[in-house]
Amino acid sequence: MDAVTSQLVLGIIPLIVGIGLVYWINRRKFYRRNAVGAEGFSSFESSVFIRLIERIGKWCAYALIIIGILFVWSYSQMKKEKEKKQSEVKTEQPAQR
Repeated sequence: MDAVTSQLVLGIIPLIVGIGLVYWINRRKFYRRNAVGAEGFSSFESSVFIRLIERIGKWCAYALIIIGILFVWSYSQMKKEKEKKQSEVKTEQPAQR
């Protein structure tokens, strides 16, 4: 696997993991709500702890999404440069007589 392809793989994996993590956290939050719309916890301590962990998890997920986007953007830039170099090599052929 060359450097260009590895950039794509390194971009897609954190992007998918980040989106999946945001989805999972929001889904847990949704199913914790009761008929009134308030979140139900067994105790105050669990409420504070779970909200803190979810907030940290969302920040990590957003960081993964940003990293994934940067790697995919880097992949596209590297691919353009590679194609440009290949086209330059093809155009610099000697003239035939």
